[in-house]
Amino acid sequence: MKTITSYQTKIITLWATFLLGTLFHTQLGLMPLFHGQEIAHSHDSSDISWILWLMLGFFILPMLSMIGTVFTQSKQFRVVHFWLTVIYSFLNFSHIAADLFVTPIAWFQIALMVVIFLIGLLLNIVSFQWMKYHPISRPLSEAKLMY
Repeated sequence: MKTITSYQTKIITLWATFLLGTLFHTQLGLMPLFHGQEIAHSHDSSDISWILWLMLGFFILPMLSMIGTVFTQSKQFRVVHFWLTVIYSFLNFSHIAADLFVTPIAWFQIALMVVIFLIGLLLNIVSFQWMKYHPISRPLSEAKLMY
């Protein structure tokens, strides 16, 4: 029998895996610096603070989602969480498409982004299942035995 905890555990694991993949994607993009080469997406001397703020938001939302997933089971949170995962899947797909127009194409980055995208799709599925989940009321004595 599936419990709400199993959905929460899966979601947190998928978000953590997603974030690790995203961090590795960033690290792979910076690796040429360690070998004396230029980075394909350099921004010259322009102000990139807005990009850094967007990246911060991109990382913070999944972190807050993981914390929220642990501490709440409210239907409203589950609905918002599901749609957040859909937005992230759309953003990841857009990122893959944009990277296909960068010259030269870094196929190892594309491969990693496809894996992250597939993890995101799995996160969509599990989040949808959690959103639709209706916990069965149990007597207090039985609920204590489960924990």
